[in-house]
Amino acid sequence: MARAVAREAVDDTMPVRHRFTIDEYHRMGEAGIFHEDSRVELIEGDVFHMCPIGTRHTGGVNRLNALFTRRLGSRVVVSVQNPVILDDFSEPQPDCTILAFRSDYYEGAHPRPSDVLLAIEVADSSVSYDRRIKSSLYARKHVRELWLIDIPGKAIEVYRRPSASGYREHQRLVRGRRIAMAAFPRVFFRVTEILG
Repeated sequence: MARAVAREAVDDTMPVRHRFTIDEYHRMGEAGIFHEDSRVELIEGDVFHMCPIGTRHTGGVNRLNALFTRRLGSRVVVSVQNPVILDDFSEPQPDCTILAFRSDYYEGAHPRPSDVLLAIEVADSSVSYDRRIKSSLYARKHVRELWLIDIPGKAIEVYRRPSASGYREHQRLVRGRRIAMAAFPRVFFRVTEILG
């Protein structure tokens, strides 16, 4: 005996998520919705408040800036805690970004994924967020290489070969190892000098 299956009524009162665009996000900033010193970034249409910057994080970012500037000089633009536009809904601020050189130093427009040779996230209290949320986003938007500096774990996680489902290549390097960017395979850094 056949049974009729009743269709569930669609509830038109269900809330719908609003994804902010980069333009809306910038207008909110201009309107003063975010305090001038607020550390926020737009990730897939959601505004995230970033963790306060501790001294280990600050030292790690300053160390990266000095190392990459000294080793790669005028071949790249070393950008510290500045926006990268991944699409209409995502504008993260990696702790350090190694960008393809441009003579205007990106004054005319924020970099896009094709400009990013390496994105680096320094993770002190944000390891889980950077590993799960941001690395997945960078991979889907084709950022070719990501380094996650895991301060508590005393290691560097290297992610390469981005795809829609995440990075296809991942390795974790500890003290005693060396590392080079895929874009500059002959320029080596010791893990110890990056971790401090």
